[in-house]
Amino acid sequence: MLDRKSDATRQPANGIQVINRAARILRSLRDEPAGLSLGQIAGRVDLPRSTVQRIVNALVAEGLLMTTAPGGHVRLGLEILALAASSRIDVVEIAHPYLKSLSEECAETVDLSVLRKDHLVFVDQVVGPHRLRAVSAVGEVFPLHSTANGKACLALLSDTEIGARCADAFSDPSEAIGKTLETLLGELGEVRRTGIAFDQDEHTSGISAVGTAFIDPGGNLYAISVPIPTQRFTQKSARVAELLLATRATLSQALGT
Repeated sequence: MLDRKSDATRQPANGIQVINRAARILRSLRDEPAGLSLGQIAGRVDLPRSTVQRIVNALVAEGLLMTTAPGGHVRLGLEILALAASSRIDVVEIAHPYLKSLSEECAETVDLSVLRKDHLVFVDQVVGPHRLRAVSAVGEVFPLHSTANGKACLALLSDTEIGARCADAFSDPSEAIGKTLETLLGELGEVRRTGIAFDQDEHTSGISAVGTAFIDPGGNLYAISVPIPTQRFTQKSARVAELLLATRATLSQALGT
């Protein structure tokens, strides 16, 4: 007798298996602009060539894959590009409500910046309520080695990359702040441990800051920082650091990172 119940329960599992195999095939073609043969794909995903052929035919029919020529290699299709473009994440737009909430909680200005080569670019800001406050223009450029947001981003990089990105800063007398690459690397060890970086009158006299960094789904490094006039920094820095870590956690969850 046909066991209809067991057959029904097997169907979803089989469907999930097909989806899993299709995803593996699509991933095998990532970074392969010239495409791969069916045999090469089968080898990479460890599936029979006949199974790969069947799934590839279905993906080609949906536009997710395309063939480079009759009987030729298979590559990612135009529909994949369209899907990727439509799902592009605007980090600034997503992050803004979190910056606003953080600013309200700590009653200070909050900045969002993105790492670009050997510097940071401010991409968003929520201005705090105090008359005495730190404000920088969106689009302004800041160094990495002497700012809280810069050090937070550097802490997510390897020591070799840190040295490369900060080479000009340590060789330029105008950037001298009584710090060497070795002392910076020592400081970044603590930043890696805690997730929090500090700037205490390093970049701008009279202004200190707390910062933390995160990586978006595209691999870009961003930093959230709270600049505070030094006269009230000491009494607020520990609490601001706690709020920053909480904000980073909830924002990272929203970004899916």
